[in-house]
Amino acid sequence: MVEHEGQGELTKLVCFLLQGQEYAADIFFVKESLKMRPITRVALTPSWLAGIINLRGDVVAVIDLSLFLGMPKTEISSNTRIVIATHQGRRAGLLCDALCDLRNHDLTTLQPSPSTLDEAAASILAGVLTLENDKPLRVLDLGALFESRELASFRRGDSA
Repeated sequence: MVEHEGQGELTKLVCFLLQGQEYAADIFFVKESLKMRPITRVALTPSWLAGIINLRGDVVAVIDLSLFLGMPKTEISSNTRIVIATHQGRRAGLLCDALCDLRNHDLTTLQPSPSTLDEAAASILAGVLTLENDKPLRVLDLGALFESRELASFRRGDSA
């Protein structure tokens, strides 16, 4: 996560749905969101790597976050979006079921991730916020995603 100075500072979060659960990422790491477009599957890659897209002449890898987090594959619909995220000059598309509203939250109130999560999910989850309706908002650490062991073999170039 981006370090923010001072206690109580609000951070703008890009929120999206995965399998009916709301997730968020610091807007600092999010460059844009795209309507669904053709994704070309690449042979001999992990199932969570949905494939690649052409983004204004650049090839960008698209990660199915649901599969990466151990949930069922994302079902493509008219609401499906690809969130383009960046970290240290690298970028990837993150496949999600739908976008939600942007939210402003004080990340000093972030609660630790549940201890019941598997290692891959826990390693990229910064923590959980409680929304007004008492529902959890799972906040991803996109820096940790880009630095994860699972993405290590894709570190050549800036596609993922």
